[in-house]
Amino acid sequence: MKIRSYLKTGGSLLFDGAMGTYYASRPNRAEAQCEPANLDRPEEIAAIHRSYLEAGCRAIRTNTFDAGTDAGTARRIIEAGCRIALEAARPFGAYVFADLGPAPREGGTAPGSFYRRQADVFLAQGLTHFIVETLPTDEGVAELARHLKALCPEAFLLVSFAVAPDGITRDGLSGRTLFARTAALDEVDAVGFNCVSGPHHLLEFVRGLDLDALGGRALSVMPNAGYPTVLGRRVVYQGGADYFAAQMADIARSGAVILGGCCGTRPQHIARTAQALRELTAKPAALSVQPRTKPEARPGQNRLQDKLTAGKRVIAVELDPPADDQVDAFMERVRALRDAGADAVTVADCPVGRPRADSSLLACKIHRETGVEPLPHLTCRDRNLNATKALLLGLSMEGVHNVLLVTGDPIPTQDRDEVKSVFNFNSRKLMTYVSGLMDHGLSTPFQIFGALNLNAVNFAKQLELAQEKEACGAAGFLTQPVHSPQALENLKLARNTLKGKILGGVFPIVSHRNALFLNNEVAGVSVPEEIVRLYEGKSREEAEALAVSLSVQTARDMAAYTDGWYLMTPFRRVSLIARIMAELR
Repeated sequence: MKIRSYLKTGGSLLFDGAMGTYYASRPNRAEAQCEPANLDRPEEIAAIHRSYLEAGCRAIRTNTFDAGTDAGTARRIIEAGCRIALEAARPFGAYVFADLGPAPREGGTAPGSFYRRQADVFLAQGLTHFIVETLPTDEGVAELARHLKALCPEAFLLVSFAVAPDGITRDGLSGRTLFARTAALDEVDAVGFNCVSGPHHLLEFVRGLDLDALGGRALSVMPNAGYPTVLGRRVVYQGGADYFAAQMADIARSGAVILGGCCGTRPQHIARTAQALRELTAKPAALSVQPRTKPEARPGQNRLQDKLTAGKRVIAVELDPPADDQVDAFMERVRALRDAGADAVTVADCPVGRPRADSSLLACKIHRETGVEPLPHLTCRDRNLNATKALLLGLSMEGVHNVLLVTGDPIPTQDRDEVKSVFNFNSRKLMTYVSGLMDHGLSTPFQIFGALNLNAVNFAKQLELAQEKEACGAAGFLTQPVHSPQALENLKLARNTLKGKILGGVFPIVSHRNALFLNNEVAGVSVPEEIVRLYEGKSREEAEALAVSLSVQTARDMAAYTDGWYLMTPFRRVSLIARIMAELR
């Protein structure tokens, strides 16, 4: 029976379990990758296929999840994998799915090109059913879908994403968003989730999905057999088969039509699931738990966002966080800026990679004790997505709803023997993650800002990155300081190109020495020589007066192309910033 007709009969299509972890559990195979075994141990792979088929599955995946990036080797592995799977499935009348894992991140090949190249090999072997699984992103999926249907209109494509228990992929993307976006593709036949999460968490996640988005497509769910633990040198999954099967029956009741297992699932898991699904068909049961719903949106107070939305000009002022635990002077400066009329105070996250008081903790303190809207900087350095989500939830609880997300400065060279920079993602991925938190436990959205370097030599690239940031959720930008005519021209171009709000950067230069330092040692800042010369021989008072004059003029020059100003406080001179704000008000 054609697979589409089978799915319309009202029953479930049960897949096999995990080839990789089952193969690794066999004697002397713990360190071995299973895909090359298609070439040198085909009888073992065939035996694993048969064990799942004998357990009761109706569909198996070729042993090609990670066939490799070398085109010649991948072709041989795929061709052998197809032969083994087709021969094993034939006596059982089972469907064989071409199995593609995530596109590799190295090698420079675009995901769509990688998938198309491998799909062509599968099609040449006569396979028309495809599963692309364990995906952290949907990059390349649309290209693969169109390619398959163009070459083989009857091809069946199942797309499966891997989400953690919080519904987020390892790339920081919302599983709900990926689900809805993929279900909207005409060329995709089934959408679902596999790996990373155990059956309980995928059941809870599925109950929160909008299944109407499927539009007649099948929902697929293939969880792990619980979570891994290390025994000796081996990674094992201790999830029991009976428990797994009971959870899979509930997953079927929740709307999944295609079911199966991922890491840790063995033939006994599939056999128990097959029995549970037969009993479910014979005696349908009501759902034991009501579907979950998203948190109710409860927008908190955000005066900075309200003012920008109303089209009013704002002033945000940056203060460096203290390098010790003496916070009184810092808070006094915040109060002085509030009294001078600042709409927000921004706090850098360990600027230039040197440890300072945590920007998020300071933001909470600022909000509680002064009433000023804080705008903490959050970098991608030294935090994984779990730590970042925990931090953001805490900020939201404290009423802090504005964040500036940047990749962050690396650790200074001289410190790298003892301190290592850790970057698991960039600012664009972080923005995508934060903007998707409304689907995952956040009731008040964050107003996300990004950085924009107007002094970049290749500003066209900076503008392209800024547009990507907007697509990832950025609602506005804080720019590097404007000192040169070229930076002002780049600002005009940004205003004509970007959709978000722009706060133009103003950095008051306070001395000739300061100007030289900015030009030579601060990335992203460019001070024209004619401005540098203006500071030669000036006293502190004269230099400050010049700083006020130049900063006010720069701010006014930017006014037509910005929604406000981003003033950077030099050397804690809050009184200087107050003088500039007084001129601008």
